[in-house]
Amino acid sequence: MSEQKKGKQLNIELSPEIAEGIYSNLAMITHSNAEFIIDFIKMMPGIQKAKVKSRIILTPQHAKRLLRALQDNINKFESIHGKIDEPSGSDGMPPMTFGGPTAQA
Repeated sequence: MSEQKKGKQLNIELSPEIAEGIYSNLAMITHSNAEFIIDFIKMMPGIQKAKVKSRIILTPQHAKRLLRALQDNINKFESIHGKIDEPSGSDGMPPMTFGGPTAQA
């Protein structure tokens, strides 16, 4: 039974600053016995230093719920828009050049 049907509602506030979002093209995930840590990183072409833009800390239970929710949303997206292409390579990491031209002096 949904939370709404039980008579409970969750009121979520979204400030304009948070609603703008933060761009990330890489995520690094680590964990301990008590939590999962996801660092969202912005990598820029030609720059050797990437910057963590946001860090999210989750309980293992919430990390598993997030995994299921992401998989459900990816399945829905692909059923409408087609299969998402993944970068080539064994580790799934994007190429450091992002497919653009390399800098020349």
